Amino acid sequence: MAILCLVGSSAFAATIAKVTNCSGSIFFRDRNNVPYQKLDKGKSLAEGGWVKTGANGWIELTLIDNSRFTIANNSELELASLHVDRNKKEGVFNLTQGKLRSSVTKLSGQQTSYQVRSKTAVAGIKGTEFLMLSEGPANVFFGNEGTVKVSGQQEGSEPLPPGSMTQTTRGYRPIESVQVEPGTPIAEAKSAFEAATAAAPPEDWLASDNLPNILARWNVNYGHYLADSGKYEQALQVFQIALDLSKLADIRCDARLERGAVQGRFLSNPEAALAEYELIIEEYPSAPQAETALFYIGQVLYELSFKERATARFKEYRSKYPQGKHRGNVDTLLNLLDK
Repeated sequence: MAILCLVGSSAFAATIAKVTNCSGSIFFRDRNNVPYQKLDKGKSLAEGGWVKTGANGWIELTLIDNSRFTIANNSELELASLHVDRNKKEGVFNLTQGKLRSSVTKLSGQQTSYQVRSKTAVAGIKGTEFLMLSEGPANVFFGNEGTVKVSGQQEGSEPLPPGSMTQTTRGYRPIESVQVEPGTPIAEAKSAFEAATAAAPPEDWLASDNLPNILARWNVNYGHYLADSGKYEQALQVFQIALDLSKLADIRCDARLERGAVQGRFLSNPEAALAEYELIIEEYPSAPQAETALFYIGQVLYELSFKERATARFKEYRSKYPQGKHRGNVDTLLNLLDK
């Protein structure tokens, strides 16, 4: 209550947060479009201020209502606005990249409306704890306490209950939340996330740095499950999240193969399937998946009755992969085309 009474005073009005703990390479700036400076423990921050962490950086911010943000390495957060009085509190915080744990306090009789935003998603908070990862256009959310309302730039939102996760990319409506079951790969990913945003920084940031790739691989497997369940559009979005989360060739190629299969086999969109397979060959011609992509291209062209183009692709396959795993099928299809 003493803190709340001080909010209205001119001496304290500009301050909305304080650095209560920190480690590694950390920086701040008072406003947008100015250079960052070194940040120290105890620093007070005002509306419009920014904080940023380096490869080993970690920051704990305590807001004037005793809510707490813990920011992991390679992250950037803007303290856009915060207003607190006895009846309500409203705040907007922009996570441009990185990993954040948000623990927002809620007092009885006080309305709470906080938003943590990325470039393509918004988490609406009433009083809860949750984890948020922003990687390029992709966003992943884990719920710990209370319920968070997650939305993209399109209409619709998805509730994030405790013990669940949801995600979105490119402004799409978030996918249906998934329960995080103990002992599963997604639970392991959440544990790595929690370690990176715990009350003290981890000794090794390797798991934190690899978190987008872990989540991307999980999405490839989960998208396959969704496709088998007949949820084709949701599967396509999950595969796209994997592509946006990871830069690893193996994950990206697998995601494109899966997207091509959904487009071609289930959604009767062979042109879209061809585009996915062509991207694999164009971006990663030496990847193991390029062999399968080339065979699938020939197969789709054959099914579309583009005989000359299909023949050319199958002959290309036979030349590049004389002992390839699809060689028998290629020879069969070439014989049919010759007839």
